[in-house]
Amino acid sequence: MNALKKILGIVWIVLGPVIILFLFSQAFEKIAAAAQGIDRTNTTLQWSIIILIFIPICAGLVIFGFYSFKGEYDRLPGSSDDL
Repeated sequence: MNALKKILGIVWIVLGPVIILFLFSQAFEKIAAAAQGIDRTNTTLQWSIIILIFIPICAGLVIFGFYSFKGEYDRLPGSSDDL
């Protein structure tokens, strides 16, 4: 089970930046395809908000994966007395 946690830790570490790169590529594609004027402004605003929300989520995913790969979750407490 601990080996699976380490493997998934690597997956989470890789997945965080990949998601951000995917979001940026989609944003550039959608903004470039939008018509000029208010439509382009709305599309830019929407994608800016989406990216700003997902950056901390992906950063947390990378941190979680780092700790998982490091072995911090190998022994989990059964109750609060074990802490």
